[in-house]
Amino acid sequence: MIFDDIDKKLLHLLQQDSKQTNKELSLKLNLSVTAVYERIKKLEREGVINKYVALIKKEKIDKSFIAFCHIKLIQHTQEYVVKFEKDVANLEEVVECFHISGDYDYLLKVIVSDMEAFREFMVNKLTSINHIGSTHSMFVINEVKHTTAIRI
Repeated sequence: MIFDDIDKKLLHLLQQDSKQTNKELSLKLNLSVTAVYERIKKLEREGVINKYVALIKKEKIDKSFIAFCHIKLIQHTQEYVVKFEKDVANLEEVVECFHISGDYDYLLKVIVSDMEAFREFMVNKLTSINHIGSTHSMFVINEVKHTTAIRI
């Protein structure tokens, strides 16, 4: 899909605050409310806008401990990869999982309440997944930047 300048600005505005009304957006974009509505519907139809969510402050729900876990599988067979990905997708503590290149196979972003909860997660959940050869964890000291917005 090719984006014109208005599409780009619209997507930028929606990424900043998706609860803006079409009327508010129309004033910022100098378009009619109907034109804004049609553009948004097109972006949704094309799959550019995937969904609308509420971003929650981790500290307000006692989930401010962030860890990144490198995972190495014992083998790289299709069966092991598919099974690991299916199992890890079901772990609610894992908010992101990436299949990566390098010394490890996967990088997980895990959010829990504290070190004790992380240990509990590692011992009772993550290490119970078959085919994990080794793990290496790192803990966040300070979150310097966090955004969900993607520049268009």
